[in-house]
Parts: sequence; C-alpha cells; structure tokens
Amino acid sequence: MSEAYFPVGPGLGMEENFLSLDDILMSQEKLPGRAETALPRLAVLLAQGAGSAESIPEGSKLEIPLWLAKGLHDSKRRIISVELPKIYKEAWRTVFSADANVVDLHKMGPYYYGFGSQLLNFENPENPEIAQTILQTFTARFRRIMDSSQNAYNEDTSALVARLDELERALFQVGQKGLNDFQCWEKGQASQITASSLVQNYGKRKLAEVDG
Repeated sequence: MSEAYFPVGPGLGMEENFLSLDDILMSQEKLPGRAETALPRLAVLLAQGAGSAESIPEGSKLEIPLWLAKGLHDSKRRIISVELPKIYKEAWRTVFSADANVVDLHKMGPYYYGFGSQLLNFENPENPEIAQTILQTFTARFRRIMDSSQNAYNEDTSALVARLDELERALFQVGQKGLNDFQCWEKGQASQITASSLVQNYGKRKLAEVDG
C-alpha cells in the first residue's frame, strides 16, 4: 500500500521549501514587530480588531506570522519593523555559547534553526552573531544527539526527544533507523544496508545544482 504523503524536507538556510509541511508550520511562527505606517484591512488577520475594514494604526505593536512579515517587510517603504524573539537576543546567545545542550529547544521554539535562518532575511545589525550562534548550537548539540540515537536501542528516549527542535528530532530518527537497519543486517534479517533518504535527497540536490 502506497503512502498518502511522501515527506518533503525543509529548505536550506534562508530559503523555504513550500512543499514541506515543516516549513509551512514554521512560517506560521510569530515575530514581534511594529507598524511603521497604517495597515488597512489587516486588523482581523493580526487579531487587532473585529471588523474586516479596520486598519491597524501607525505605531501599533504586532505579533506577525513570519510569512506575512516577509511579505510586508520593505526597508525602503518602512511598512513594518520586526524585533528579535528573545531566544535569538544577546542574553540567550550567551547561554547557548556557554552550554547549548542544557537548553530545551522545543519549549523555546520548535523550529529554532529554520526560524532563526529566516530572520536573516531582515536587516538587523545582529545578523552575523545570530548566524554564528545557530551554527555553533547545531554543532555543539549534533554529536550528543547522534550518540544518543546510536546508544539507545530499544530504550525509552521520550525525555531526550522532547527537548529537541524539529530538525534535531528528524536527525535523531535517522540515527535510530540507521541503528535498527544495522542490527537487522547483522542478524541476517536484511540483504543490504541502504543510504538513508536524507542522504539520498541531499545527493540529488547537489547533482541538480551541478547540472544547473
């Protein structure tokens, strides 16, 4: 029986993949911001009023979905300005640099890496520090995640997985599947070990870039 939906991986870096359910959900995450001009007929969409004809006054504080913030953001026209969510601000960047493994990323934001990469689309003087923290956080947590996925065969890993962001959960599942496939192969229950779909999709993407 064929699957009704074949999972599509999220985009890389600042690019979104609009066929990816993860990216669609991530684009609904809210950004704090401010209306730099009156915004007509957006009050209901942003839960700022009851009537569809109501406009949002200039200077109003907003909670804007990422997809809408990217559409309205224009450095020349100054329609809206956006602020950094607290987890990407300097105080939290200091926590991550001290020990990224202690942070419950899923509680702070289930799409920490993807959402943080999308923030680089907005002009912000802290963008270099944000990008560096995202990379360092991923590097610091990656080894522990993969080590845990390879050394927790048939064990309850719910407490560990609960603290991971969605990208980390996907990596953990890939590690667990790789371990399970190896165990089956070692017991003679599988004819061969195949590359994971994540590796295969990455290879296809690199080939497409070369051909293009």
